[in-house]
Amino acid sequence: MNVDEQDDLRIVTEDGGTVAYFDCLQGTWTEAQYLKLTDTCNRLLEFTDGRIEVLPMPTDRHQTILQFLLVACLPVMGETGGAVRFAPLRLRIGEGRYREPDLLLVRDAEDRRRANAFWTGADLVMEVVSPRNPLRDTRDKRLEYARAGIPEYWIVNPIDETVTVLGLDGDTYLEHGIFRRGERADSTYVPGLAVDVTAVFDAE
Repeated sequence: MNVDEQDDLRIVTEDGGTVAYFDCLQGTWTEAQYLKLTDTCNRLLEFTDGRIEVLPMPTDRHQTILQFLLVACLPVMGETGGAVRFAPLRLRIGEGRYREPDLLLVRDAEDRRRANAFWTGADLVMEVVSPRNPLRDTRDKRLEYARAGIPEYWIVNPIDETVTVLGLDGDTYLEHGIFRRGERADSTYVPGLAVDVTAVFDAE
């Protein structure tokens, strides 16, 4: 990827294409620069208050779990008239804040928050916890998605093999349940959506 001097998109590639950025620019990126950057590179990038975060490349296990969840959501969305998508797809969760949820859905496919460039909201998001930085999904995004008003958040954690379903209460999440092997995790916001936890983590 070339350096864009005009717009100050000073991103360089190292080690065969890994995206790196100069620390001196952190905190100064604009939304327009972030959007342009993510339109022209092949890495997952998130954006918070002028800072760009490079996400780790998903592993095979991560993608296998995500595929299982997507397949579980598709028939439910077909029956209810909703829409489900998976990363990469930008979700704007507030001014100067974008996330790349592993999976996001709306109950109505005609929802105006569902736009082509990025969504401006969702009814449910799911994250498969990264072992490299589990607190991003279990703590940080829990707070962020709640502040963004997303009604339901699923934390799918391969580390301890749990699925935590959180429902919005005001501006915070309450636990609907922490589901383990032998149990079914179910949604309180999307009718008919439920998964067998054992099947989630045994997916191949």
